[in-house]
Amino acid sequence: MPELLGIECGATHTVALYEAGYKIDRAEFGPANLRLLNDTQLNRHLRKIAEQFPRPDAVAIGMAGARTETDKKRLYRASTSFWPSSALHITHDLETAIASDTSNNPIHRVLVLSGTGSCCYGQSPDGTKAKLGGWGHILGDKGSGYEIGLRALKACVFYLDRDGTWSSLGQRLLRRLQLNSPELIIDWVAQANKAEIAGLAQEVFAAWAKRDKIAVDILNGSADTLAKDACACARKLTAKTEPVRFLLAGGVMLNQPRFAAKVAKNIRTRRPGSRILALKNESATGALVLARRLAKLSSAKPKTNTQNRHRTILLPELEQLEKAPTEQRHPRSMQLDRMPLGKAVDLFLKEDRQLPKAIAREKNKIVRVIGWVRDTFQNNGRLFYSGAGTSGRLGVLDASECPPTFRTDPEQVQGIIAGGQPALHRSIEGAEDDPEAGAEAVQFRGVEKKDVFIGIAASGRTPFVWGGINEANRRGAKTVLLCFNPGLKLPHDNRPDVVIKPDLGPELLTGSTRLKSGTATKLILNIITTLAMAKNGKVIGNLMVDLDPSNTKLRDRAVRIVRQLTRATETEAAAALDQSNWNIKKAAARLSKR
Repeated sequence: MPELLGIECGATHTVALYEAGYKIDRAEFGPANLRLLNDTQLNRHLRKIAEQFPRPDAVAIGMAGARTETDKKRLYRASTSFWPSSALHITHDLETAIASDTSNNPIHRVLVLSGTGSCCYGQSPDGTKAKLGGWGHILGDKGSGYEIGLRALKACVFYLDRDGTWSSLGQRLLRRLQLNSPELIIDWVAQANKAEIAGLAQEVFAAWAKRDKIAVDILNGSADTLAKDACACARKLTAKTEPVRFLLAGGVMLNQPRFAAKVAKNIRTRRPGSRILALKNESATGALVLARRLAKLSSAKPKTNTQNRHRTILLPELEQLEKAPTEQRHPRSMQLDRMPLGKAVDLFLKEDRQLPKAIAREKNKIVRVIGWVRDTFQNNGRLFYSGAGTSGRLGVLDASECPPTFRTDPEQVQGIIAGGQPALHRSIEGAEDDPEAGAEAVQFRGVEKKDVFIGIAASGRTPFVWGGINEANRRGAKTVLLCFNPGLKLPHDNRPDVVIKPDLGPELLTGSTRLKSGTATKLILNIITTLAMAKNGKVIGNLMVDLDPSNTKLRDRAVRIVRQLTRATETEAAAALDQSNWNIKKAAARLSKR
């Protein structure tokens, strides 16, 4: 019989169940949320588990915070370091929780989770999945222990301010916190973590049992909210008439049966005939169930089982990456590490001098794209860049330079980088390999038919970029791929409208596309936005007449531009700008009327 390991990592603790034959061993470890762990901390956490359970045939891990495909790939890479020969199923803690319902009845199921946090998660027999909530305690966690505790604190201080009375619930909270006056709550809240605030929910439930009005109001509202969210999640799975099995889970639900019964009653009111039960098996049981399924399905090599894809995104073949010029060794830099510095500098400069010629061969394509961008701006459309690593940062850089240079709305030119804002400053492992994330970024930025989307990928193969191209194509936007792989073979059913692919040859440092590829990318983006803006009235002659004079240097430049346009004195130009809210065009027009 296979040896199986099921791991559930949550906000309070991690539970591992190891099944060997008919024996199941259980072990507990510290809390783990993927979004709160750096790579070192994640490896340390998994190492502790692997030291106790080193050689399972199949491992299923459900971890809080493993929401996106990028998250799961990160967890998968870390897990393979400790269980390299095991089949792996990587998911989030919601799937392990719902899998702990071991009934074999094929029915739509909705997990209604209320613990420290809250979330509703549903699955249908056909594999359809739905989620409502799970946004964290700042944006969500409605009906959770955290929200109940926080609402209690807010209500107590509200009534103190309004009526001058300190409620019996407030007295309970002060006793629990060992505080001597309400004013001390300010300092406590400033230092408290999510779990500590959630712990106050126990006092709210105790006050509820004593019919405390504040507690009654809070918990009635929480029960109603959870029921509404549960039914809304069910509607994402199935019509109102079909049966649904609601599974109540989490510390609040399981430790407060009276509250769970109220939630269940509210669900039945909204969805009569619903089947509702408390999910008493711990979530690690669900992880072990998933490991059993994996062992039956997978006698092959380890793989990640992630959520069902809702779309197929075609990419250039991986073999093309090896053949890209950016991946080849440059014959003149073989001795770069031993080359005299002066000679090495000359070599870099000589290589960069070749860039304009290579870019010029793609001139007609660049001109076509500039025309699209010009027309897009005239029709109140937007320009989007998308890339990973250096390519993504350069797109964000060009976008960020447009508002001060041309006084554009920040919405007009936007940069999308794989991994989001943190990737601007550091490498986000695996972010570029997720085409679905690229597609989602396009979806949630609201790219539409009148927009232009430029994907930037030095090798031409970055999955994140191709996911964006796929979604932008689907939405009817003009699409462009900028790469430096002239031999790139495009997928038949996911082609950009234009491919700009100058042949720059190999990088002096093999594979380092921040060098010539980065420089060429910056040149091309500069040309596109500058000329598109010039053709939309943002330039007179070669003067940036729509710049935003947000600092001393730019205000000085604005004065000079007005003088060049009108031959006014420095004093006259400065006065006209001041009267025109430092709008160069308006200031020049004012002076021309004299």
